[in-house]
Amino acid sequence: MRTQVVIVGAGPAGLLLSHLLGLEGIDSVLVERQTAEHVQARIRAGMLEAGTVELLRSVGLGARLDVEGMEHRGIHLQWPGERHHLDFVDLVGRSVTIYGQTEITKDLMVAREKAGHPAYYSASDVALHDVTGSPSVTFVDADGAAQRVDADVVVGCDGFHGPSRLSIPSSQVWERAYPFAWLGVLADVAPSADELIYAWHPDGFAMHSMRSPRVSRFYLQVAPDEDIAEWSDDRIWTALATRLAFSGWTLETGTITEKSVLPMRSFVTTPMRHGNLYLAGDAAHIVPPTGAKGLNLAVADVALLARALTASFRGDDTLADAYSETALQRVWRCTHFSWWMTSMLHRHGDDFDAQLQLAQLRRTVSSVSAATELADNYSGIPL
Repeated sequence: MRTQVVIVGAGPAGLLLSHLLGLEGIDSVLVERQTAEHVQARIRAGMLEAGTVELLRSVGLGARLDVEGMEHRGIHLQWPGERHHLDFVDLVGRSVTIYGQTEITKDLMVAREKAGHPAYYSASDVALHDVTGSPSVTFVDADGAAQRVDADVVVGCDGFHGPSRLSIPSSQVWERAYPFAWLGVLADVAPSADELIYAWHPDGFAMHSMRSPRVSRFYLQVAPDEDIAEWSDDRIWTALATRLAFSGWTLETGTITEKSVLPMRSFVTTPMRHGNLYLAGDAAHIVPPTGAKGLNLAVADVALLARALTASFRGDDTLADAYSETALQRVWRCTHFSWWMTSMLHRHGDDFDAQLQLAQLRRTVSSVSAATELADNYSGIPL
């Protein structure tokens, strides 16, 4: 096969890039090691920045989002005895929207099928070749047949464990593992709050989120090596009720349908381009989920890269040559914000550290400039 762009990884980043390139008349082929059903079912991010929402609408992917998405003006910050609302619209003129990654993936898959962009799922033995010259990707397809795709450009949207990142020699890596993890819970219960609650508590961080008017998402700070088997439904609801407790407010409970432990870390690899190979999304960077930046960062990468590749295929390599440096500016800004939110809200260290965290929380909710800084980063730097 021959195409202009072969995209390794058919999650939201890869699917969106294929869609954006297709709108510009640029051919692409997607190669994904998981089944389509697995990709579509992955429960990940659920908060979309204002710029992400605007982009999806502008490229014909906003129909279900506009009906089912839950627009939020801001978030609640809480610690024992206090809960404060930060209104992003008042502070920076931007809102955020709750719309699950699974739903974005569904929308993108439907768009891909309508456009007829080729995609190979359940691919094994995926390998990249000659990325600084005439690149190609080889793999074994779902039927066991060996395949080769020649292209002008290869884009790695295949996450941390994919082959794309490892195809860049002498890359520089920055990484930080945090001394805690999240126990994530999905429950069939209507949200108990109008917007997300980020709660600092002596027992550890807790978060009340949602996926729809009927499904809620919760997180509890736990140890990185926590045994999920030790957390019964009753223990989870008790811990959530304790850490999210607030006078006059009740946490509604329901059937827990999914629970898992998510380690927390920051990871950045540079450069994000090597010859005709480009990295986007988790293949280049991972952030702790506290600031809700993972999916939005991937969208920002892809939006930038789609413009750069479109210009390059039309004879102007300026944006393509600057892609890595330009993308990394946002990556490091969002990495810092995610680290800051994580460090402020998760119980760690001693009682001295706890007092510093509470001082920062009080400053954030009482200072317009501090609240504006959080709102500006959380709602998203414009694409």
